Amino acid sequence: MRVLGIESSCDETGAAVYDDKLGLLSNVLYSQIAMHAEYGGVVPELASRDHIKKALPLIRKAMEDSGSTPADIDAVAYTAGPGLVGALMVGAAVARSLAYAWNRPAVPVNHMEGHLLAPMLEERKPEFPFLALLVSGGHTMIIQVSAPGCYRILGQSVDDAAGEAFDKTAKLLGIPYPGGPLLSRLAEQGIPGRFRFPRPMADSPNLDFSFSGLKTHAANTIREAEDSEQVRADIARAFEEAVTDILAIKVRKALRQTHYKRLVVAGGVSANRGIRQGLADLMAELGGEVFYPRTEFCTDNGAMIAYAGMFRFKKGVRADLSVEVRPRWPLDTLEQNNG
Repeated sequence: MRVLGIESSCDETGAAVYDDKLGLLSNVLYSQIAMHAEYGGVVPELASRDHIKKALPLIRKAMEDSGSTPADIDAVAYTAGPGLVGALMVGAAVARSLAYAWNRPAVPVNHMEGHLLAPMLEERKPEFPFLALLVSGGHTMIIQVSAPGCYRILGQSVDDAAGEAFDKTAKLLGIPYPGGPLLSRLAEQGIPGRFRFPRPMADSPNLDFSFSGLKTHAANTIREAEDSEQVRADIARAFEEAVTDILAIKVRKALRQTHYKRLVVAGGVSANRGIRQGLADLMAELGGEVFYPRTEFCTDNGAMIAYAGMFRFKKGVRADLSVEVRPRWPLDTLEQNNG
């Protein structure tokens, strides 16, 4: 069984072909970072227009790389949400049109489920049940995954997501868009302990996150500190350490609640080396295991949509002829009994 996956939720256009026996056969991606960098952030209208230009050529390349023809494809999966409505509509319209032309079913996929299942593309896969930490530009949440497709959100950000906080703090430091990854590189040059940032909500009994106050503290620190490259690196390190500690504190609490020993970390921020090391150290201390997707599968991509699409297709999920998307689509609202 073979599925074509199409991703277009924000500023990356992706296409991939996944086979349930042979694995991932192709994965192509186009990033709009250079285009949006001029504006310091994603411009939704420009993102949508660029998806229109790039979607079909990338799908054609994914099909060619996988050695597939339309007759080989059993279903066309696409990101139906959450994301930017215009960007989602492009992917949904293209996917629905191809499915109709090829006389194949179309399968809507929740973008966050794609991230959550991305580690399943690796040779070393987590067994169920496990705890999932999804950290991206738009979401930070802890999810109890009791079985395939069975999700319970235990905690999430009440304001900025971790990725947003990284990008906004990077901008305060004068780092160009997209600032998060560049801030992390700068943090590697920082002196430990030079600055101490707060750990918001670390002592709260719930598992929710708050990062906006951390960003405000960074802004005040930057304004008052000496303006030098080393000081900027020290602030970046202090910020990254604070985010890592907050994530680890909440994950530790969630593991105690669930009694799970396996942790999946996914989403764009999961590529951060400091965060990876911090959570790896936590799981080693607790005698558990941590699972990550490879770096190329941390950010948005078609491979995770193809894999999640295969899962949902086998569960009987099908889209009707209408082209519908869900800019807001909570992960725990997915149907568990039929996919």
